[in-house]
Amino acid sequence: MDIDALETVESVKEKNAAEAAATRRLNAAVAISVALLATFMAICKVKDDNIVQAMQQAQAHMIDNWSYYQARNIRQEIAEANVIQLQAARSGMAAGADTSTIDAMIVQQQAQAKSQEEKKALLKKQAEDNEKAYNDLNFVDDQFDLSDALLAIAVALMAITALTELWWLFGLALIPTFFGVLMGLSGLLGWTIHPDGLIRLLS
Repeated sequence: MDIDALETVESVKEKNAAEAAATRRLNAAVAISVALLATFMAICKVKDDNIVQAMQQAQAHMIDNWSYYQARNIRQEIAEANVIQLQAARSGMAAGADTSTIDAMIVQQQAQAKSQEEKKALLKKQAEDNEKAYNDLNFVDDQFDLSDALLAIAVALMAITALTELWWLFGLALIPTFFGVLMGLSGLLGWTIHPDGLIRLLS
């Protein structure tokens, strides 16, 4: 049977055209995916930067409140020590002596100690609230950090895909893409997805 050279050439042309079309589709898929991921990463970056700033503020307030708490605690202890000394001095006074002045001083120091205790309790609550706010923000920051890492891996795989023109590599890149987008949406929408083991490994 004779081989038709014209049919062979046409077959090769069709095969080359099909491969070129597949390559164009792959490159288009990679380009669109990278553009969408870059946009999503930029949105997450802005949100994450705002969260980091809020974390810094919460941490600063927490440190300040604990510092004020310690100062109030020292004042309370000094006032209580003064009460003990004044009471000891009063008990050592001669019978019938005028104790009105020292009694007034005792009352004043007791009031001072009580006032410092109340202010200390308020500062403790504020510091604990700041600590909770910091931890809540850090939870979201972890989500964005993991999203950023996964999407960076996805973009790198897509860059290799564009060079090698392998569809299976594009499929592989979609795995970190999916989980990266999931973690980014979790941070943006307040979902509680938080793979503790993986985040501890990266932290």
